[in-house]
Amino acid sequence: MTRKLWFQVGIGILITLLIIKYFREIYHIFDPLIIIFNTIMIPLLLGGVLYYITEPLQRVLEKRGMPRWGSLATVMLLLIAVVTTIFLLIGKPIANQVNNLVENAPYIATRIEQAFNYILENRDILPPQVEEFVASITNSIQDIAITSSRYLMNFVSGAVSVTLTLILVPFFFIFMLKDHEKFAPQIYDVFSGDTRTWVKKTLEDIDKVLRSYVQGQVLVSFLLAVMMLIGYLIIKLDYSLLLALFAFFMNMIPFIGPWVSLVPAVIVALTQKPILVVGVCIITLVAQQVESNLITPNVMGKSLDIHPLTVISLVLAAGNIAGFIGIIIAIPTYCVIKVVVQNIYHERKNIKDTMTKSM
Repeated sequence: MTRKLWFQVGIGILITLLIIKYFREIYHIFDPLIIIFNTIMIPLLLGGVLYYITEPLQRVLEKRGMPRWGSLATVMLLLIAVVTTIFLLIGKPIANQVNNLVENAPYIATRIEQAFNYILENRDILPPQVEEFVASITNSIQDIAITSSRYLMNFVSGAVSVTLTLILVPFFFIFMLKDHEKFAPQIYDVFSGDTRTWVKKTLEDIDKVLRSYVQGQVLVSFLLAVMMLIGYLIIKLDYSLLLALFAFFMNMIPFIGPWVSLVPAVIVALTQKPILVVGVCIITLVAQQVESNLITPNVMGKSLDIHPLTVISLVLAAGNIAGFIGIIIAIPTYCVIKVVVQNIYHERKNIKDTMTKSM
């Protein structure tokens, strides 16, 4: 009976539950490690994204005979040049739009409040479902206001955290470019024989899926943001550049990102000219269809072979567990776990086939 798959799976689940139970009882022991992890998580993520974006250029330079220090210096200089150019091109327009948004914030808030008051005054003629939807939105707005006030109270500590992040990101990025070939061997060299081969292959597969995801998602997000910017400029929507920049970062979340970026665009359109809401919705729908049917299949291929429902479930669960950071890392974490599980399954199958043949 011990060789049955259902028995082995049951024992594995039982052991996992016991580990979780006892870990919850002593989790406070790991508080220092959790603080360290939270401190380095964002710099590590940003450094990793920059590494996967620039590593292909470094590889090309070194194939042409450039030494590691030369390729590293070239990549850093080009990155600084690109960031400086982007800042010079869009820095002033972005600053102007942010200032205008801050100045018009009371007007926008008043218009939104008037719209909700109108709906609430006429809620008797609304279907029950719509009334419940309006009530949920009102509660959400109150929660957002409370959360925002908390963030404002913690502004100083947040500013210190952002400063620390900006300092740490270049260090992680530089060391990743400099020593990235040394990371994996330090792990799989601990093992020997078939185990070493399996660990090495698993790490290579993880690197491949993360590389494909990061590079593909950044390119897809950039193309989507450009499409939305062009659409917003055509309909003459206020804060077009600012909304497109927000869309670029939100589009890092597959499938859900474009619809999240729709919310502030709709709010701006409502306060500027309600008819523009139709244009904003059409732009978002067209961009989403182009991304789903044209850009993603050609850019990312099968690297993100995940059902949209799975993505939505992962993002919602990760958001409740770990907030915004959880939303960002949910999909790549799932991809890594999927690769590890697939490799374990294939290795187990190979061992079983070998034992069957020997018998």
